[in-house]
Amino acid sequence: MPLTYPFPASPVPGEALPVAPGVLWLRMPLPMTGLNHINVWALEDGAGWTLVDTGMQTADTAALWQSAAAGALGRRPLTRVICTHMHPDHIGMAGWLTRNYECRLWTTRLEYVTCRMLVADTGREAPADGVRFYRAAGWDEEALTTYRARFGGFGKAVYTLPDSYRRVIDGEALAIGAQRWGAVVGRGHSPEHLCLYCAELRVLISGDQVLPRITSNVSVFPTEPEADPLAEWLESLASIRERVPDDVLVLPSHNEPFRGLHARLIELITGHEQRLTRVREELATAKRAVDLFGVLFRRRVGMETLTMATGESVAHLNCLIGRGLAARETDSSGVAWYRST
Repeated sequence: MPLTYPFPASPVPGEALPVAPGVLWLRMPLPMTGLNHINVWALEDGAGWTLVDTGMQTADTAALWQSAAAGALGRRPLTRVICTHMHPDHIGMAGWLTRNYECRLWTTRLEYVTCRMLVADTGREAPADGVRFYRAAGWDEEALTTYRARFGGFGKAVYTLPDSYRRVIDGEALAIGAQRWGAVVGRGHSPEHLCLYCAELRVLISGDQVLPRITSNVSVFPTEPEADPLAEWLESLASIRERVPDDVLVLPSHNEPFRGLHARLIELITGHEQRLTRVREELATAKRAVDLFGVLFRRRVGMETLTMATGESVAHLNCLIGRGLAARETDSSGVAWYRST
């Protein structure tokens, strides 16, 4: 069944649209080409508001939050800030909001700790492990030079995190105002991604775990080169289908709210399985990770998207290795070559 989109328009940045009783949809701009927005949510919480996700740290985002607090949120206090995961567009303003409005950050442990770790790389020289990882994937010296120059940029998009937080655990029920929201944790796109499901409202805040029009990046990174995030991603999508009914209104972090959760989950799972099949067919002859971009992506991969494309390519290869369908050998120059088994 096709997805349906019940709201004909999106909110203007700084303004809000109601999408369910006590649930407001706000949108913050992102300074990126293509993906130029993030959806954030305000949940009525007694006399105040719980915010879900924050936008990236920029002066524009700070100004829009000030405008929303004085206008759309009616100058009511913020009771907490919940972040679905540690990517800068989701957690970037958490430190600013929690300090300015004297409330606490709530998130899962791995998202908080991983964000702190990545922010700590700011100003560091690119590590040898990172250079080794991308050389193994097939990067040339120009690409490696760019990697060295840009390393440590994550922290620039994240306001200093609070030094403490409230851990959210999978399956926990969060009391937010008159409603209870169940924590549904997924993996693959990030280490311990938090979704929130309210059975009474029939609403799922899906973060980046389920998006209607685009597919979230699932990548292997130099810090854990043997990881298999794609297997975790596929398992998580199947788990959400078991735990959350199909008739919910899905509130994603990008694009528009939609209905048709199970159809979208099946589409995401099927799409990745098809890509795995195509990659395995390509491995009839030995390939590097960068040789598979044409199989995995419709658009040309340039320098701006090279890191994400490489991470996604290695994720598919590691998944095939984990299933016993591919093998990897590293040559004398440090380049990894993959073949089907």
